[in-house]
Amino acid sequence: MIKGYEVVVGLEIHAELNTKTKIYCSCRNSFGLEVNTQVCPICLGMPGTLPTLNEKVVEYAIKMGHALNCSINRICKQDRKNYFYPDLPKSYQISQADIPLCHDGYLDVIMDGGEIKRIGVERIHIEEDAGKLLHSDKFDGSLVDFNRCGVPLIEIVSRPDMRSSAEAKAYLETVRSILKYIDISDCKMQEGSIRCDVNVSVHKPGEPFGTRCEMKNVNSFSAAVRGIDYEANRQIEILEAGGEVVQETRRWDDQKGMSVSMRSKEDAQDYRYFPEPDLLTIVVPEEKVRELKETLPELPNAKIMRYVRDFGLSHSDAAMIVDVVEKSAFFESCIAAGCKSPKLLSNWVLGEISKFMNEGTAISDTKLTPEKLSELIGLIADGKISTAAAKTVFDIIVRENRDIASIIEEKGLAQVSDQTALEAIADSVLAENEKSVSDYKAGKTNALGYLVGQCMKASKGKANPGAMKEIILKKIGG
Repeated sequence: MIKGYEVVVGLEIHAELNTKTKIYCSCRNSFGLEVNTQVCPICLGMPGTLPTLNEKVVEYAIKMGHALNCSINRICKQDRKNYFYPDLPKSYQISQADIPLCHDGYLDVIMDGGEIKRIGVERIHIEEDAGKLLHSDKFDGSLVDFNRCGVPLIEIVSRPDMRSSAEAKAYLETVRSILKYIDISDCKMQEGSIRCDVNVSVHKPGEPFGTRCEMKNVNSFSAAVRGIDYEANRQIEILEAGGEVVQETRRWDDQKGMSVSMRSKEDAQDYRYFPEPDLLTIVVPEEKVRELKETLPELPNAKIMRYVRDFGLSHSDAAMIVDVVEKSAFFESCIAAGCKSPKLLSNWVLGEISKFMNEGTAISDTKLTPEKLSELIGLIADGKISTAAAKTVFDIIVRENRDIASIIEEKGLAQVSDQTALEAIADSVLAENEKSVSDYKAGKTNALGYLVGQCMKASKGKANPGAMKEIILKKIGG
């Protein structure tokens, strides 16, 4: 609720599929190549050319339909969506209108704290992408790159079931995660391989839904959040001033933090859809639909719930691990290798390993193995080395194929747990820090942390901090 109004959000997600070739021709489906080099008469819309549907596109769409609990239309068709734009050489886009490949599904989204929000999925259909207009100060006007023409897309249309920007963000992140887990899209938003259009309306509780506006050019999930909040407040201000919200398409300008009107919102009939005459009816055998469902891996939400249930991880930590397929796979491999502490493993995956990945280094590009990380975590859990010492070992084993025990011996990193040795360190530190001892006895409990820190410093980080703390408390009467 914002100022007494309920916000209603629906999303249209466009995901480029990672097939080897385009949807209706044999041109290479690859990003970042020299402009207008991956084109042919078919994707350039030359007169007399005939498209041929890429079977993989249908299979990928059905897999996503299963992942989003959709019904699958085994018999469906493709349609021409007619509109004129410079990056659309045919002046129509091959899409699906009244009979999508997948329909009437849902996605259960895990919100912060573990609450489940079910969001309806109206449809998933296949279509071809358009080209890309290039604007630059280096030349007058605009140029067009047709390499993207014919790149296969699926459009995932939600029902208007989201009631806040936070719910929309959680839905977007979950859809993106599923696309990556079933390996049908690389989901690189910076390359435009996943994009979304945002529909927003507001109304008073108990009243019919308000007039919706659609926002284009939303190029990140955080931009979607900002755009939804801005648009909801814009509409509320209009209504509070006694005005009426006009149905329109708006363009989101993330730098300015505002949307601007593009055109009045068109309806489906404005596109003059009609059946694509050059393509056969899509007929998918029931057995094929069933086979595709059986190929699905464990999906992100199920994995998150399992990590929380079986390993005692928090929802937020589990979600951060699961969100990146490589992190989750490495976590699972460490568990299979006998890792003693899943919680400690979680900290290392989200800490040290994430640092490497954030710098552009894949785990597979390092010397680190699940067995070695599991062994290292076991040494920490058993109190044989400190966390600081473990990080020193970690920095070596990601670069070199070394034995952990030999590194610990060579660097002198073994943790001291001998009671006599620890008591001698404690006696020395307490004698030199009488004021801190007095402060602790006077109720200044933070003095304890200082004393333990001094003991760790005196032991050059080798003392077992837990045992050190117990000894100090015993000696000063804590």
